[in-house]
Amino acid sequence: MRQPRIPKGTGETRRYLAVGLDCYLCLLVAGLLVHSCLGSPGAGAGRTAAVLVGQLTVLSFANQVLLTMAVRASAGKLIMGVRVIRLPDAGRPEFRRLVVRWLYGLLWLPLQPWHHLRRAATAEPPPPERLGGGPPAAPCTDLAGVRQVHRSDLRYYREAVAGLTG
Repeated sequence: MRQPRIPKGTGETRRYLAVGLDCYLCLLVAGLLVHSCLGSPGAGAGRTAAVLVGQLTVLSFANQVLLTMAVRASAGKLIMGVRVIRLPDAGRPEFRRLVVRWLYGLLWLPLQPWHHLRRAATAEPPPPERLGGGPPAAPCTDLAGVRQVHRSDLRYYREAVAGLTG
């Protein structure tokens, strides 16, 4: 019997919407926490900024690493119906891969406006394989060797594998 093919990755639009939802939810929760912690009018801007950055970092790590380890998706990916799998066997990504992926996202995402401005200034067309300015990679994979797939595609893949083995 032939092994079923690993599900193909989701499209860029769904992935970017999931990232946007993750950012929005993280900012919303951190803003509510900062407001409740620093509700006094005497709190300085520096202290507020430090608390906000600290809470954003902790919430981002919990969402992107810990939640993804538990349910194969961050909050935004859960809403968008996307799951994260390890390549090449479609298993759960391990902690190290998720931490590398999270750190890469923290460094890559804030640099996107700079990449777009630089590209516009030089009139250089974006590379076809990576419109966001990230390094060239295999289609539908990222730096850490994981892939984002549709929830239904992963379910069908598991059913096909279970049918072969059981």
